[in-house]
Amino acid sequence: MTLLDWQAPGPYRVAFSTRVGGVSEGPFASLNLGLLTADDPKGVLENRRRLCAAAGADGETAAMARQVHGPTVLEAAPRGILAPAAHPECDGLWTERPGQGLAVLTADCLPIVLCRTEGPPGLAVLHAGWKGILAGIVESGARALGGGPLAAAVGPGIGACCYEVGEEVAGPYRERFGAGVVRGRRLDLRAAAELALREAGCDSVEHVGGCTACEPGLYFSHRRDRGLTGRQGVIAYVV
Repeated sequence: MTLLDWQAPGPYRVAFSTRVGGVSEGPFASLNLGLLTADDPKGVLENRRRLCAAAGADGETAAMARQVHGPTVLEAAPRGILAPAAHPECDGLWTERPGQGLAVLTADCLPIVLCRTEGPPGLAVLHAGWKGILAGIVESGARALGGGPLAAAVGPGIGACCYEVGEEVAGPYRERFGAGVVRGRRLDLRAAAELALREAGCDSVEHVGGCTACEPGLYFSHRRDRGLTGRQGVIAYVV
């Protein structure tokens, strides 16, 4: 299994997954974590079990969101992710409880992790696509942790090299973040996310992994694969 670890500044374990190391086949090969795909659910749940084992997380109590591309961040409840479950509609989860796993899934959107660097340990994980960033998902995650000081990691997501958008997306991004986040018709979502993170109180922002659309052997990509693809993500917890 290929995991991308973030050495977070505190008692945290953070691992961004790739598509490598699971049991799924075909367009979902191999570590697809998304049940809401056309993949075999048994294989997806086995992939989640393998990821939790590799990251040292408790899958029986880990939390996941039913992602809706909005700004809502909720405190995690130990529902478990190793069986089908009704997860809350939100795009971020936070916790202060040691051992409480947090997970979000992506396939071009950015997985973002925030952590406190002072005071009691606290973590948040965010699913940040173009809609969520404009809606304020980053600001919501920072508020959930008390505003700062914070550190952040931005995981694999679609890069400006591959992310062509229309003016209905480019215009609001230029207005919110400045002209530098749009290059012709291509949106630099990662740059916009970093600007939002620093505005929200993150003194440190690290980038882990590359462009999901550029590396088909390492990442799933909704845009590259025209929707027929799996999901990678991030799992994190306070140690």
